[in-house]
Amino acid sequence: MAKKTPAADLATPTDLAGRNTRGVADALNVVLADSFALYMKTKNFHWHVSGPHFRDYHLLLDEQATQILGTTDQIAERVRKIGQTTLRSIGHVSKLQTIKDNDAEMVGARDMLAELREDNLALVKLLRDTKEVAEAAKDNATSGVLDDWTDMAEQRAWFLFEAAREG
Repeated sequence: MAKKTPAADLATPTDLAGRNTRGVADALNVVLADSFALYMKTKNFHWHVSGPHFRDYHLLLDEQATQILGTTDQIAERVRKIGQTTLRSIGHVSKLQTIKDNDAEMVGARDMLAELREDNLALVKLLRDTKEVAEAAKDNATSGVLDDWTDMAEQRAWFLFEAAREG
């Protein structure tokens, strides 16, 4: 009897074999790492926002963090569906993330919103780039869900822009 490897135990049946599933998985794992980084930064700002619009910003950031976290399982499961493996630890996230952490002790509310807006727009770009990788691999399911995640990130950026406007 042949010895099974851990990779064999994680093998997922897919008709995408031979296509660039490793490239799609690599791109999705960066999206996943950035989603976790953005989630944590959004929660950080949610916990530390202060000022005259506290309640509005506090609720907005909590809603956005919940939405971001909600996509993480979908992203990871998409990686597994195409026969690859995904993130395993916070250390793995930190190696792959492109969205920078913000460890400042105090950040003004409008600066928080502006930074998160730019981070969401950076995620939009990453999602569009990942869509190109998925389409090159003829992975239409990944390509399709990337549209939904892009729309969500665009909406978050829009809400952050509008919330920060002087009015």
